[in-house]
Amino acid sequence: MKRRVFIKKLSGWLAAFLVMVGLGGLVYRLFGEDELSPDRQVEEHEVKVGAENGKGEKEETKPQDEEKMIPARKLGKTGFSVSLFSLGGEATVEKSDRAEEAEAIINRAIDKGVNYIDTAPTYGRGGSESNIGRVMEYRRREVFLATKTGDRTYDGTLRLVEESLERLRTDYLDLYQLHNVRTTNDLQGAFAENGAVKALEELKDQGVIRFTGITGHKDPEVLLQGIKEYPFDCLLMAFNAGDIHYAPFHEKLLDEAVKKEMGIIAMKVTAIGRIFRENGLSNMKQALSYVFSFPVSTAIVGISSEAEVKENARIASEFEKLSEEDILHLEKLVEPYAGEANFFKHHW
Repeated sequence: MKRRVFIKKLSGWLAAFLVMVGLGGLVYRLFGEDELSPDRQVEEHEVKVGAENGKGEKEETKPQDEEKMIPARKLGKTGFSVSLFSLGGEATVEKSDRAEEAEAIINRAIDKGVNYIDTAPTYGRGGSESNIGRVMEYRRREVFLATKTGDRTYDGTLRLVEESLERLRTDYLDLYQLHNVRTTNDLQGAFAENGAVKALEELKDQGVIRFTGITGHKDPEVLLQGIKEYPFDCLLMAFNAGDIHYAPFHEKLLDEAVKKEMGIIAMKVTAIGRIFRENGLSNMKQALSYVFSFPVSTAIVGISSEAEVKENARIASEFEKLSEEDILHLEKLVEPYAGEANFFKHHW
């Protein structure tokens, strides 16, 4: 990490020189936001929605009355507000052999107002981070960027974060999370003297990461134990209209996360498409509206096409909280195939 600090200082000096000689316009392309604001504060991390297109060129924005913006919610106590619908780093985004399509999807999402992107080194075995990095190279300051460590050790986590930073083409992460915490053994390993949490704390002290998080989609009791034992800033949890029927995440776990004022990110909103049935939940509006009606900060969705970005952005922009009766109706629709809606709790 000492090498990273030296490089950062060197690039900062060079950036300052370019600004001084009137070449400040090159600074952002060469170094990004960091060297313009080496002492970043939360309030400086502003979202510049629609300012640039996929090639970093200026483009005209539509009048506000033509298209509603995606509403934003507070991400716990981080000081950030994030788009209600956010981009997950799976589906097309993780495909190494579809990098141009992935880049177009990511740019379209940001253009639509999405300012939270979640990924992990295991998605596409690095393909997701690499594809997102192609866009972060010129749009880093527009998003809250989150990735994860699947290693429970100190050394392993430091190795993984270096690899993620390189693929994502950035020198800092907004959120770094313990990935897929499934068992108490996972927690014990991460909380050990030379565990992953020690690495997270060190990285946070160095400014390499801003916030810490924990994720999981198997056992809500394990995650509940985790957020009680350590003050994580954010929780990424599985949540959909079938959740209530088996080992629900949105009872004790959600209540505790709200109590602790954590940033709460929902995933598995569609159970990777398995929640849809002709006589059950039949469309994305139902799936997203259900989750949005609870006290979550945002919901991440894996995207296969730009058309899906447009649809999800529209749903989020037009969202109205469901009544208790509507919520119960959607839960009832999913009940006959709740096993499929919760398949990740059984098999992953």
